[in-house]
Order: sequence, then C-alpha cells, then structure tokens
Amino acid sequence: MKLSTAVVCFLLSMGLTLSCSKPKPMPTTMRSVYYWSTTLNMDSVKTAFMRNYDISRMYIRYFDVVADQSGRAVPNATLKFATDVPQGIDIVPTVFVMPECLRQDRSRLASLIVKRVVQMNETNDVYNVKEIQIDCDWTQSTRQLYAEFMQAMMRECHSRHLKLSSTIRLHQLAQTPPPADRGVLMMYNTGDATDIRCHKPILDMHDAAPYLPRLNDYKLKLSTAYPIFTWRILFRGGRFVGFIHNDGEYPILPSDSIALRQPSAADIIEAVNVIGSRRPDANNEIILFDLNNHNINRLKHKDYEKILNM
Repeated sequence: MKLSTAVVCFLLSMGLTLSCSKPKPMPTTMRSVYYWSTTLNMDSVKTAFMRNYDISRMYIRYFDVVADQSGRAVPNATLKFATDVPQGIDIVPTVFVMPECLRQDRSRLASLIVKRVVQMNETNDVYNVKEIQIDCDWTQSTRQLYAEFMQAMMRECHSRHLKLSSTIRLHQLAQTPPPADRGVLMMYNTGDATDIRCHKPILDMHDAAPYLPRLNDYKLKLSTAYPIFTWRILFRGGRFVGFIHNDGEYPILPSDSIALRQPSAADIIEAVNVIGSRRPDANNEIILFDLNNHNINRLKHKDYEKILNM
C-alpha cells in the first residue's frame, strides 16, 4: 500500500516535531539551601522557591552548642518546628558548635549531640535522615581538639548508619581536613564586617583569592555554599556596635550610621565561576545560604538560574 505525498510529508513533519520536543533535562548540579533560623516556618514563599528551583536538600540548623556560665557545653537556640519539614527533600540536621566547647569531654559531647538530633527527628516526624553536619569556626589552636571531637562524632554517626559532614571556612583550607565523610566550603564572610571601610565583608573574591590555591588539593569531598543574605551593621562614631537583626534591637542615635552589606548577583556568579574553574566537583552541589523570605526576594529569577546552573 502506497502512501500519498501529503501523508508522507505529514509523518515527516510529526517526526521532526517530536524529535525537537525532548523533555527538559533535570539539573546536573544538586540544588540545596541552608535554613538558619530558630523557627522552621515553611510558608508559601519558601515552598514556592523550593519547587521553582528544584531544591532537593535542606541543611537545617537544629541548635547551637555554647558554654554556660560554669563552662559546660549546653544546647542553645533550639529550632522550633512551626511547620513540618518539606516532603521529598533530603534533610541534613546541622549543629553549630562554639570552639570553646571542644575543651569538654569530646566523646561525651559527640554522644549528646547525636542523641539530641535523633530525638528531635523523632519528635518532629523528620524521617529518613542520612547525615548530620557540624559547623564550627575552629582555628589552628583548636584544630586538634576539633579533630578529636569529629572522630568521636564519626563513631556515633556511623554506629547509627549516618554520615557526617563538616563546614569548611576559607581559612580552614590551610589546615588538615577534619575527620568527616565530606565537607561544605562556606564561600562567604571574606572580609572584616567590623570595619566601616570594608564595603564587601560577605563576599569579595579579591579577599578570598589568597585561600583558593589550596582548594584543588584539599583532601575532602566538597560541596559549596554561596551567600544570598544581607547584613545591617550599626556603627557609632565609625566604630562597630553590632549586627541589627530586628528593629529596636539597639537604641539608634542621630549620629549613628547603619551600613547595608550584601553581595550582588554578579559577586555570587563570579564566586561560582572561580570555584568551578579551580575545583569543578565542588560545584556538583550548590547551596544557597540561607532560605528566608527577604533573601528569596532580593535576587531575580534570572540571577538564581545563573547561580544554580553553573
């Protein structure tokens, strides 16, 4: 049976149309966010952002570990769950540890942290957690203490079939990596926020440049977190007073100045490009710090797409 010329042309055109309308490929880079607040409130703005940008992992700050007046390490600013965690999202509970707490019994501290995280998961119906992250601004003087603490954390986590990750600040790239299954490079806080002359304390690649030669040889699997947040900083007579988190937090005098510090989209894109050129695998997961409504609305859709599609 012969087909008419019209039918053949129709079938050919259909084939061309179908071949040109392939499904849009999923992002090859994992897209993640930090949630760094004392209350988990996944409102419509945050939920829409997660959906629109295919966010698949959340690093949620559960609590801080600080030293009390007697010097004991105690939990502080524990997260309150006003809403449930998003479904279908990989949740990584994150605990911020003050360096002075590392002078405690490190094995006991690790045990208490892991037990508390597990308890919070059970209490708040957070299921299928596969990893815990520790955030600590350790220095050369506390590096060994942190290594011992993280070794104890590894034992506690692995005994419960959990992985362990550690944040890595730029200045820590010069030190031996801590015991961990992987790390997250915190690509921000590059300058001195207490200096009124420093206009880009959150992210300035000129300030970050001296640390980056060590990046390629850093012996730990890395993801990278990039800043989308803003600082309001109060200066009095040119001297640093503090960070303003809420209106009315400080008395404001007529002579005071409030400096607004925030990285531009161009700053963030430059940072992503530089990290990608020096260590491409560190951009296999791009993490935005952090998820709140002000940060979400500060950048444009095209900016987020450029940042997340590197």
